Amino acid sequence: MQTGASLYRFAGLDHLRALAIILVFVYHYGIFGHPEGLSFIGRFGWTGVDLFFVLSGFLIGGQLFAKMARQETISYGEFYFKRFLRIVPAYLFVLALYLLFPGFKERSELPPAWKLLTFTQNFGLDIIHQGAFSHAWSLCIEEQFYLVFPLIIIGFANKKAGHKAGWLIPIVFAFGLVVRLASWYLLVQPSPSFGLAYYRYIYYPTHTRLDGLLVGVALAALYHFRPNTWQKATRYGNPLLLASLLLLFGLWWADHNDYQYKFEGAVFGFPALSFVFGLAVLGALSPTSVLYRYSSRAMRLIATLSYSIYLTHKQLIHLTQQTLEKLFNLDKDSYQSFFACVITSFLGGWLLHLLIEKPFLRLRDRFLARRRSSLQTNTLKG
Repeated sequence: MQTGASLYRFAGLDHLRALAIILVFVYHYGIFGHPEGLSFIGRFGWTGVDLFFVLSGFLIGGQLFAKMARQETISYGEFYFKRFLRIVPAYLFVLALYLLFPGFKERSELPPAWKLLTFTQNFGLDIIHQGAFSHAWSLCIEEQFYLVFPLIIIGFANKKAGHKAGWLIPIVFAFGLVVRLASWYLLVQPSPSFGLAYYRYIYYPTHTRLDGLLVGVALAALYHFRPNTWQKATRYGNPLLLASLLLLFGLWWADHNDYQYKFEGAVFGFPALSFVFGLAVLGALSPTSVLYRYSSRAMRLIATLSYSIYLTHKQLIHLTQQTLEKLFNLDKDSYQSFFACVITSFLGGWLLHLLIEKPFLRLRDRFLARRRSSLQTNTLKG
């Protein structure tokens, strides 16, 4: 059984990260027009964000739980320093493009600058009048999670009450259900604009979208604190993947009838979707599964670029479609336009990763390596 950071380099997780960004890309492409043959996947591509949430919960929970399992001290400063240099430089660069080049906007206007800079745009988001860079709403949820979750873990660790921390997951799950239930009856149904109210009060807020992160955290806790149970659960990798795929198609088929916007989908759909993706992660990490055993350079590259592609793909889709329509009168619904947007979005993500994301990650790694070396030297001297 592998431990620590090596767990997160498994090929299975690369496949799932790549799948998540592909789903999101196809979904957002449909906002601007898409080939008819992609309409089914495009309709449900929004679920790729929930897969990202499960993966993020597993990654972040695993990093903290690994230290707890080894009885090491968790440094909040080090943790947040790592997350800051992982997330913020590329984000601020893209935000600067919005502010410096008005044509970079893919939709309407930007939210207020203070919301963008504090990662709070997901609260009260007006998707109609402030739709530019709206896809950063999920990043806001993850940043807020990164801010609070380590403090909770450190608090339990300091009080030596780690055995009680597991109760937090079902409690927060139940909290999310209650909040969505109250939001549905008190805010969404009475609203004269159902769609706007649904997204503002159920789809975007952090307190209604914690399900995926919690499933990921629960899997990380299982891996680090219940290794025997983990090994038993991952004996059947391919059946787990097949079950998750069948259940996912079941949820997609239900959503084909606008299940997402009905009571059952709005209240119970998100935890159900998170559970399905949790099965997929469990299967992808099983040594017997096809995703674990077979690595792909293409999927690994897409997974590596997924964050940079996520930040820029909507804008580049819009700019590419506008350019092709103006120069070649190419229809937005054509496959030629779609594949051109795939290329420009991939290249844009690759450039952002190469010029901004990667240098800051190297800076982070060098700084942390020097810090750890200095601490080891001081420990030996002491």
